[in-house]
Amino acid sequence: MALLVHLKTVSELRGKGDRIAKVTFRGQSFYSRVLENCEDVADFDETFQWPVASSIDNNEILEIQIFNYSKVFSNKLIGTFRMVLQKVVEENHVEVTDTLIDDNNALLKTSLCVEVRYQASDGTVGSWDDGDFLGDESLQEEEKDSQETDGLLPGSRPSSRTPGEKSFRRAGRSVFSAMKLGKNRLHKEETQRQDEPAVLEMGDFDRLATRLAEGMDPDCMSLASVTALTTNVSNKRSKPDIKMEPSAGRPMDYQVSITVIEARQLVGLNMDPVVCVEVGDDKKYTSMKESTNCPYYNEYFVFDFHVSPDVMFDKIIKISVIHSKNLLRSGTLVGSFKMDVGTVYSQPEHQFHHKWAILSDPDDISAGLKGYVKCDVAVVGKGDNIKTPHKANETEEEDIEGNLLLPEGVPAERQWARFYVKIYRAEGLPRMNTSLMANVKKAFIGENKDLVDPYVQVFFAGQKGKTSVQKSSYEPLWNEQVVFTDLFPPLCKRMKVQIRDSDKVNDVAIGTHFIDLRKISNDGDKGFLPTLGPAWVNMYGSTRNYTLLDEHQDLNEGLGEGVSFRARLMLGLAVEILDTSNPELTSSTEVQVEQATPVSESCTGKIEEFFLFGAFLEASMIDRKNGDKPVTFEVTIGNYGNEIDGLSRPQRPRPRKEPGAEEEVDLIQNSSDDETEEGGDLASISSTPPMRPQVTDRNYFHLPYLEQKPCIYIKSWWPDQRRRLYNANIMDHIADKLEEGLNDVQEMIKTEKSYPERRLRGVLEELSSGCHRFLSLADKDQGHLSRTRLDRERLKSCMRELESMGQQAKTLRAQVKRHTVRDKLRLCQNFLQKLRFLADEPQHSIPDVFIWMMSNNKRIAYARVPSKDLLFSIVEEELGKDCAKVKTLFLKLPGKRGLGSMGWTVQAKLELYLWLGLSKQRKDFLCGLPCGFEEVKAAQGLGLHSFPPISLVYTKKQVFQLRAHMYQARSLFAADSSGLSDPFARVFFINQSQCTEVLNETLCPTWDQMLVFDNLELYGEAQELRDDPPIIVIEIYDQDTMGKFDFMGRTFAKPVVKMADEAYCPPRFPPQLEYYQIYRGNSTAGDLLAAFELLQIGPAGKADLPPIDGPVDVDRGPIMPVPMGIRPVLSKYRIEVLFWGLRDLKRVNLAQVDRPRVDIECAGKGVQSSMIHNYKKNPNFGTLVKWFEVDLPENELLHPPLNIRVVDCRAFGRYTLVGSHAVNSLRRFIYRPPDHSSANWNTTVRLLRGCRVLCNGGPSSHPAGEVVVNMEPEVPVKKLETMVKLDATSDAVIKVDVADEEKEKKKKKKKGNSEEPEEDEPDESMLDWWSKYFASIDTMKEQLRQQDTSGMDLEEKEELDNPEGVRGLAKGKEKAKAAKDEKKKRTQSPGPGQGSEAPEKKKSKIDELKVYPRELESDFDNFEDWLHTFNLLRGKTGDDEDGSSEEERIVGRFKGSLCMYKVPLPEDVSREAGYDPSCGMFQGIPSNEPINVLVRVYVVRATDLHPADINGKADPYIAIRLGKTDIRDKENYISKQLNPVFGKSFDIEASFPMESMLTVSVYDWDLVGTDDLIGETKIDLENRFYSKHRATCGIAQTYSIHGYNIWRDPMKPSQILTRLCKEGKVDGPHFGPPGRVKVSNRVFTGPSEMEDENGQRRPTDEHVALCALRHWEDIPRVGCRLVPEHVETRPLLNPDKPGIEQGRLELWVDMFPMDMPAPGTPLDISPRKPKKYELRVIVWNTDEVVLEDDDFFTGEKSSDIFVRGWLKGQQEDKQDTDVHYHSLTGEGNFNWRYIFPFDYLAAEEKIVISKKESMFSWDETEYKIPARLTLQIWDADHFSADDFLGAIELDLNRFPRGAKTAKQCTMEMATGEMDVPLVSIFKQKRVKGWWPLLARDENDEFELTGKVEAELHLLTAEEAEKNPVGLARNEPDPLEKPNRPDTAFVWFLNPLKSIKYLICTRYKWLIIKIVLALLALLMLGLFLYSLPGYMVKKLLGA
Repeated sequence: MALLVHLKTVSELRGKGDRIAKVTFRGQSFYSRVLENCEDVADFDETFQWPVASSIDNNEILEIQIFNYSKVFSNKLIGTFRMVLQKVVEENHVEVTDTLIDDNNALLKTSLCVEVRYQASDGTVGSWDDGDFLGDESLQEEEKDSQETDGLLPGSRPSSRTPGEKSFRRAGRSVFSAMKLGKNRLHKEETQRQDEPAVLEMGDFDRLATRLAEGMDPDCMSLASVTALTTNVSNKRSKPDIKMEPSAGRPMDYQVSITVIEARQLVGLNMDPVVCVEVGDDKKYTSMKESTNCPYYNEYFVFDFHVSPDVMFDKIIKISVIHSKNLLRSGTLVGSFKMDVGTVYSQPEHQFHHKWAILSDPDDISAGLKGYVKCDVAVVGKGDNIKTPHKANETEEEDIEGNLLLPEGVPAERQWARFYVKIYRAEGLPRMNTSLMANVKKAFIGENKDLVDPYVQVFFAGQKGKTSVQKSSYEPLWNEQVVFTDLFPPLCKRMKVQIRDSDKVNDVAIGTHFIDLRKISNDGDKGFLPTLGPAWVNMYGSTRNYTLLDEHQDLNEGLGEGVSFRARLMLGLAVEILDTSNPELTSSTEVQVEQATPVSESCTGKIEEFFLFGAFLEASMIDRKNGDKPVTFEVTIGNYGNEIDGLSRPQRPRPRKEPGAEEEVDLIQNSSDDETEEGGDLASISSTPPMRPQVTDRNYFHLPYLEQKPCIYIKSWWPDQRRRLYNANIMDHIADKLEEGLNDVQEMIKTEKSYPERRLRGVLEELSSGCHRFLSLADKDQGHLSRTRLDRERLKSCMRELESMGQQAKTLRAQVKRHTVRDKLRLCQNFLQKLRFLADEPQHSIPDVFIWMMSNNKRIAYARVPSKDLLFSIVEEELGKDCAKVKTLFLKLPGKRGLGSMGWTVQAKLELYLWLGLSKQRKDFLCGLPCGFEEVKAAQGLGLHSFPPISLVYTKKQVFQLRAHMYQARSLFAADSSGLSDPFARVFFINQSQCTEVLNETLCPTWDQMLVFDNLELYGEAQELRDDPPIIVIEIYDQDTMGKFDFMGRTFAKPVVKMADEAYCPPRFPPQLEYYQIYRGNSTAGDLLAAFELLQIGPAGKADLPPIDGPVDVDRGPIMPVPMGIRPVLSKYRIEVLFWGLRDLKRVNLAQVDRPRVDIECAGKGVQSSMIHNYKKNPNFGTLVKWFEVDLPENELLHPPLNIRVVDCRAFGRYTLVGSHAVNSLRRFIYRPPDHSSANWNTTVRLLRGCRVLCNGGPSSHPAGEVVVNMEPEVPVKKLETMVKLDATSDAVIKVDVADEEKEKKKKKKKGNSEEPEEDEPDESMLDWWSKYFASIDTMKEQLRQQDTSGMDLEEKEELDNPEGVRGLAKGKEKAKAAKDEKKKRTQSPGPGQGSEAPEKKKSKIDELKVYPRELESDFDNFEDWLHTFNLLRGKTGDDEDGSSEEERIVGRFKGSLCMYKVPLPEDVSREAGYDPSCGMFQGIPSNEPINVLVRVYVVRATDLHPADINGKADPYIAIRLGKTDIRDKENYISKQLNPVFGKSFDIEASFPMESMLTVSVYDWDLVGTDDLIGETKIDLENRFYSKHRATCGIAQTYSIHGYNIWRDPMKPSQILTRLCKEGKVDGPHFGPPGRVKVSNRVFTGPSEMEDENGQRRPTDEHVALCALRHWEDIPRVGCRLVPEHVETRPLLNPDKPGIEQGRLELWVDMFPMDMPAPGTPLDISPRKPKKYELRVIVWNTDEVVLEDDDFFTGEKSSDIFVRGWLKGQQEDKQDTDVHYHSLTGEGNFNWRYIFPFDYLAAEEKIVISKKESMFSWDETEYKIPARLTLQIWDADHFSADDFLGAIELDLNRFPRGAKTAKQCTMEMATGEMDVPLVSIFKQKRVKGWWPLLARDENDEFELTGKVEAELHLLTAEEAEKNPVGLARNEPDPLEKPNRPDTAFVWFLNPLKSIKYLICTRYKWLIIKIVLALLALLMLGLFLYSLPGYMVKKLLGA
């Protein structure tokens, strides 16, 4: 549907002047072109078109206004014409001539002639004659266009329309406004679109102002539109779209760590399995386990890589199990499992933990699964920290099916599938060898060949296949398919398709394309299998000119961003799921290459002619290296336009004259003589004329285009697949909008603007309407022939996704509340990722556009613009985001040259206008250019209207002045070796540049300088410049003494524009200072605080501009400061500095630092510390607190950084800078005096934070103001609901019951063991520290599990800041607590007679400690509660992003603190008791005199160490360093262990502050050579020692004076409590009646007596004191969490591999001051010694054993049975019974005893064995293996190997109880299909019964192969010694001989017996028959023998 208005003429005008017309319909206006100097008749003759969404009503109005145009002043209205469209609607076509009316509705003489047509939705249209259209396109085209527009908008759904439909207009200019094309005016939720210049002329401005005033909902106002009405301003905060450096392709460190734990259910009999782990090309093997199909390995492998992410994530991890591999033979593959590294990396935490990999046999796909391998796989990049789940005893029964090694959403049963990659043909290949050889050939043979021999290679899942080679062809035709067989869905994300050039020496890649399988398939329930094409894919890589050594070859391999088009390949992909039961199936997975059926040429779409137009409006910032030669710019699309090395000329289809005449004409590629081909066709001009650059300043040049702007245009032919790009564009638009909105919201949260939730609601509203719009637009062109299956499926799935996203956005919008903004923001980020993923189209159509800067015919630098961004469409959402817009492009160096610091300098900055579309839509290609130009055509083309210009001449120019207010920058890059810089900023605008002054030695310069750029000439219409001014580039440099500048970063900004006729007044002026993020390459390098304004100079000259007031700064020379209204408002602050000390200062210029001093500076003011006279002796400062006053901005976000600099005072008054630190945000140090009105809320929050304990509010009987915390266990009653009653005096009563051990025990005893035998109470004497440790780890795991399930809100902490959040939060927390407490109640006190529950059995018997899964610091805020550590930096920041880390620049640490507050303070602060004025705000700080401390380090164990030896193991030991003390525990190294248990404690005496950094390292012991460092961890003891959290010695859970839980601290709880109260000036502690203590207004109650060693009970206050300590955070004012008794887990790091964890160490540190009573002896945490046991197994009988042998004589089935058994491993201790020969029934009798002595660790349920790994091993290695007894039955053979018949493996901790008789013994007992009670030999001690023995048959099914009757008897070593027995049937306690039947003899021992048996019994009749037969044969023989003789006698009658 469209309304078309043809404005013909306006006559009877008065006077002479420039006229312009404005046509408005539904609030959308168009302007005509300006008719200059016309007198009484203005002949406009222009057509305007509005695509309309809803049918036009009879009463709608069209308005035409005619103005006198003025360049400078506002246009003057001549008259208006309004017309009601009733007649138009009825007749669809009306022509009118009518007079105009003036402002007062009076008639004028002036008349106007206009024709109006309306195309209604039914397709009816007014009559047109062809002449009305410009150009000679036929009518059908036009109708097609209008039909396209018809499909845009269904019905009238106002919701589905976005504000601002792109209007489209015939002829001349169109201007886009932000009004909506619906009938309704702008809905108040929807603001002006950011990307489009609003047309703000004359009345519009007022209208906009009123619209803004009408109270547009703040939801939808973009920040940008509030700060300025410029376009895309908000983009300056998001990363500039100008990516200066490709990040991919740069190598990084990666570490893949794989732990192979065990394998189960391996298929095969009696195998010796080895697991091979392969990553990429590296292989590692586990050790071999003999004769088992469930081997246990627990071996850890690490693979290190230094490659780029692309290469890394495509590497394949392959885990395979190999059977009987040894030195001589490679073994046979049982099965393997493959997955790529990317799949692991995309898992949460980048790892799979304890998952089972399914093995399958690649050579036999019809077979089922071959077993499982349990492993951990983790991939760590630099800086990723992996949360390793805590390694505790893995005892829980494994659920294999539920824990498969597969990503989320992949089905467990994967099927085999064939992947067919069909390679059809390629086009546009570059030449790949020199033309020299070709010329020689041509001379001799006369043939002219294409110089490339291409073939295609496809890599997938570790396999590769390749097509045939097509000799010398630029357009090879293959029609082949490469077939891969793999499991589906595959665990490899990408398929790599590469065109390679076959060469005798080495093949090289021409181009690479990756097919991302996730993009071409969908795993949802309405999903589809991977499918692709047939479609073209474009390949990009290095430049096309051939050189022998191509420096950009990597680009052709697919690494990094391609800098040129290489070729395009037509391919297809299909997947077929195989039916593996089908017998004809080839079962191998080898890659096959076969012929594919060719497809027709048209299948990829009809070839259309596309037209690309570009205009270069500005070329500046050209690097000075390229400044001396003329510069030209070349634009290419595919090979079109590439004149230097396009070479294989692209052909263009000629319009077909007759079928068969397929001659093709080469494109005329000549820019000089613009010939025109037949039909007035135009040649392409793809490069600008050469021009010599002019100097801008020292670094940059520019091209003086001035008013003449060169243009380029290229015609090219591509398959018409615009629909794909359109759909992608619509999604990109939605995503861009969303991203901009989310950046706004984040910015609002960051800068604490009000109502971010409203803006987020607006963003979601926009998102849901965008999604609906997609649904209405995307579903066009359904019948398109060339749509592939992927197109259809993708469209369906995109529509489903966007529909659901729209729904979710709607529901989410309703849920956005103030306190949930952050959460919802995270969810929206997911939307954004999904949109970006969906918008990426896997089937390419038009290649990207490259813009190259050429100098001297060499390619220097390039930019690449995706073609979809330039694609034109009449529907605005489908329009590419840069189409018909002026885009700023920064050219960069190609390939590796562009990496690193080289890539940071801008090679050139272009202002470029681009338009790409079908040639037939070409008439609008100039529509987005700035107005006011004339076209210059090629000479011949004058007669042709449609000819594109070769250049544009601008006749209009405006003069402006730019004011850049450069206030300050912060956190800049350190460019000098001192760790500081001498920064200055250079501002570029068009072709001018200016610098600020240089400020020396700072990273936070405050320039406070205004730069004024005068006489800026900008071309184009004033109005457009106002809405879209050019971009400003600001670069920061470091001035060097040698005069060279170092680049430190750059940022981009857009100025706020003021036209000459606007007032300089709020809201837009004066502009506000804003932060602009500075980028250096891809990394951020600080912020710039500045404002920019662009002021038009009117006819009156500069007099009209706001005056530049403010003094020229006298001190600084002619430098203008930032004027008043712009610089921030200041107020007076006092900054107090606590100087504590300096630590770890490194040498400066090889000299040691001896007399350091600290200088603090902020905003030009500062203070110096006292000097440290002898740094070695005492590195602490004498004077602790100093202060200074300074004027700072009121707005805290604008506070300048505070600089800390440390200098060393040398002799003769010299100073050397040691290092510096910039505190970028002072906010955390701001002290705000308490606001007494809200005091009660503070305590409330504290209380709620603190009471993690159960809350039972009973009726309060305590004096007001007391809070009772009750520790007495109560009788379990039905508990009341949690009630916390709080009011101003806060007399809350909180009762906490933590059940006491004794009572708990008594309660249990009363309970009676009615239902199940209760577990034994652990005996106190049996428990040790490790019992406590393991119990705690179980608790920790349980907590982690609960956290995962409940997902408590992370945001709670943040919300405590705003009082509004607190109320809601209090409720939320109470609920959460109540829920947790429910759990506690359930576990702690089951009522009488309930029976014991499982969790309760385990818990609450053993006291626990807290196991922190990370460093203690991270839980206690680095112990910086009052003492902060500032790292001092020195030296340049590393250039290489990942090369040098912050660590290497640290030269020491300053300890101290800051406190800033507005002066004056309220008096009451200083009136508090004990206020010491000299300390200012730092009250109650300990002295910093040196102090001696005993440091006690307990090292528990290490996990996942990085292997250090060749064998993949390490021999770790501990080394501890503190000050001068260096302990190396070398002799106690642990052999070949990566998870060693150290269990040691070390005592060190140290004196703080000199020795305060403790380093605990783990080294690898080597017999020869030095020991290698595996990793180390550093702990700052001083911060812990002085922290208020009391980290010197953790507070235990209970107080006891003996046993495993003995109190470690020399001070008792009551003493500690007294001391804390004294230090915190708290009233107390008052110990009341026994079992009660009062501290401040809190009362704690608890047990009042304790047992000593002899079991005597005596009264004590310690329990209640301990209770008070454990709830110290509830004490008002001074309360804080005290560090509990704990073990912390610290990552080990190695300086050689920065950022990558090398393992973890569990330890804790106690510190005791030497002037206090000495602590007791250290705890004994030495590792538990395994206990010695002896297992006696008597094998009594077997039954139903399968019969394996056929008898030699008789053919009867029998078996010679013997039983083999072992416990630790077949090699070590296997034992065999004797053989029961010749069992005919499968019964065997043995009465045979095995004896297995073993060492057993009960806590870990493992057997410990020590053995040498090989004969060459130096020492024994300790292994821990599960306690499993294996029994096997074998058939003995004399001459060949014995045959394995069956086996069973019994886990001694839990195995099925044996059956009473052989009959009851079934196979299900072992497979777990039958519920059999499980027993543990460690509890039962003696078990006897029948067990089934199993083996697998050919189909891998289990079958029962026998039964064995055995008796197991377990004794401890002592019992076994007292009661010895003999092996086999020997003394002592011999077993009787088995009663074996007669048949069990052996024939060669008793031959007569066996012969007698054979003859007499078995074969009697057989023998008789044989004898008779033999006699008969003898008779026959004799007869035949004598027959002739008798015959003769008879005949002769003798």
